[in-house]
Amino acid sequence: MANHTNTPQTQTVSTDTAGQQLDEILAISTDLFTQGQTFVQSLFRTWNMYQIGIIIGLLVLAHVLRAIFGPRIRAWMASRENWPKWRMRILVVVHQRLRAIFFVTLIWLTIYIMREVTWPSRSYLLGIVGTLAFAWLCIAFLTRLIKSQTLRRSIRYGAWAYVTLRILGVLDPAERLLDSIGFTMGDIRFSLLLLVQSLVILGVLIALARFFTRSTASRIRSNQDISPSMQVLLIKAVQFGLYGFAFFIGVRALGIDLTGLAVLSGAIGVGLGFGLQKVVSNLVSGVIILLDKSIKPGDVISLGDTFGWINSLGARYVSVVTRDGREYLIPNEDLITGQVVNWSHSNEFVRLDIHFGTAYSDNPHEVRKIAVEAAQGVDRVLTSRPTVCHIVGFGDSSVDYVLRFWISDPTGGLTNIRGNIYLALWDAFAEHGISIPFPQREVKLLESEQVNVRVAPD
Repeated sequence: MANHTNTPQTQTVSTDTAGQQLDEILAISTDLFTQGQTFVQSLFRTWNMYQIGIIIGLLVLAHVLRAIFGPRIRAWMASRENWPKWRMRILVVVHQRLRAIFFVTLIWLTIYIMREVTWPSRSYLLGIVGTLAFAWLCIAFLTRLIKSQTLRRSIRYGAWAYVTLRILGVLDPAERLLDSIGFTMGDIRFSLLLLVQSLVILGVLIALARFFTRSTASRIRSNQDISPSMQVLLIKAVQFGLYGFAFFIGVRALGIDLTGLAVLSGAIGVGLGFGLQKVVSNLVSGVIILLDKSIKPGDVISLGDTFGWINSLGARYVSVVTRDGREYLIPNEDLITGQVVNWSHSNEFVRLDIHFGTAYSDNPHEVRKIAVEAAQGVDRVLTSRPTVCHIVGFGDSSVDYVLRFWISDPTGGLTNIRGNIYLALWDAFAEHGISIPFPQREVKLLESEQVNVRVAPD
């Protein structure tokens, strides 16, 4: 019976609240419409019409000045070859906004002259337009610091809308209108104003976090005392810390209490732990790889049939580029649990072996000497480390040798250097009359014998 008694009251309260919100939205909209109608009607006054004509004339004059001085400034910029990049970027941004710069300069010069010659009220509209143009120009310059094009446009348009409403004096009614459109959930009221504020605050904080992350990453990469793997670890830690701090501050600035999300986040964490075991394993393996410095960007590794050098270390995978241009994304877990050959872990020196054989009639002392000299004459073979040739066995048809030599650039490839060594051995053995035996087989055709076949009588 209690439920049947409270339900109509709840519905009545909800209906009254919705009606009040609708009345508030209509009242604010009517107020804004009235202010806009009054402003439009004021434009048709005599001095306001003069000011509109002046504004149009200044826009045309700014366009003409841009057409005259724009190509000249661009040609002058092209002749500045030794200038630093940051200065050239500033000049490019200025050149792109040259028309707006001319307009702002001209309109404020006109406002100053009119206020000195006539009454200040006769330049009121010019002052509003000049203030708007100057604010829009400053926002355009400041948002150029944001690298992300989507984020830059969002913040730029949002800031333009905010300063426009504020300069026109309708910011408070617009905020009340946006705040009236929403709903309440618990102790938190969600409205369109809260959504706009959250997007702006988070956008600004993320832009600042990205800027500081890039500057910090460039400084870390330029520090030669930090190993490449530790550089990647520090950059990842800085990114995680700055972005997490920006999100936390943005949410707290909006008045949202995060303590209520603790239980929910714990439940989500348990679910993710079971559902994303491989992902978590790869993330942990990536941290271990960065900490133990087993591999780093630029190392040459072999993992199964994959041979190449490490391009980058990611949170989930390692990018390995082979000599044929293929890029393999190897999960971090495979590098931890599998057997990896790091050709440049402690140093860049790599020893390679070449196996070959010669005939028993050739002098093995001469063969060893000729093989060493031939290998040392090949490019990429180090002469600072000894090249040796040893007999490893007596085969069925040849004396077997192993030729060992050193290189210091495994990123240049291993198959090509082995091929060059084989060609050098071929030429050297042909020059000195040393033969390379190979198995030979003789096939003899036997004459068929005539066979008498007698058939038994029935």
